[in-house]
Amino acid sequence: MKNRFLHGVIIVLISLGSAYAQKSNTQSSVFFTTKAKDIVRINETFNEQDTTNSKSLKNRLKPIQTNFKRINSTTKWTSVQKKNIEGESAEGGEAAFYYTDKGLEKVIARYYGEMGQELIEYYLLNGQLSFVFEKEYRYNRPLFYDAKAMKENNDTEAFDLRKSKITMTRNYFENGNIILISNNAGHGSGISMDYANEQEKKIKEDFKRLLKLMD
Repeated sequence: MKNRFLHGVIIVLISLGSAYAQKSNTQSSVFFTTKAKDIVRINETFNEQDTTNSKSLKNRLKPIQTNFKRINSTTKWTSVQKKNIEGESAEGGEAAFYYTDKGLEKVIARYYGEMGQELIEYYLLNGQLSFVFEKEYRYNRPLFYDAKAMKENNDTEAFDLRKSKITMTRNYFENGNIILISNNAGHGSGISMDYANEQEKKIKEDFKRLLKLMD
């Protein structure tokens, strides 16, 4: 791992401005209802082009970004298999596996909780992880904290998805290894090698657990 970094692999944590965050919120639209029995769901990425810039990695990012656009624009799949994810979060989760004639191309994992939820999109290229898009919503109040609960607690806010804190992390892989991490909640111009290593390890372990659901 260290050799890869010593040979010019640059991992940059990009701190994006509020304008990008606002744009991302629009692209990642969500469906929700005030009924407590219903679950808030972040929409999957669809027909979106990645615009992350890195001059030093431009040529290496191009095939990753092209593959991401191709897959997230696909509307016809040979097979889509769905599985429940147990024990990963308080409210459970679900996963969807998308296949074409070439094999597994994309995996979508959703994790639900009382105070937030996470959507993770895994994109494959030549059978390996190529791009992992993480979208995390942290709610302003618990999911079932309605107007009645607000009044009972002399509070000024009820659950409002639009007031969620949204973190979006884009992880770019080349030959199975992370080469770039872009995060809209980051501060500063760089990240440590330890963080990059931990992020890569976590993503691979989580993805491996998801694949076991298909066994």
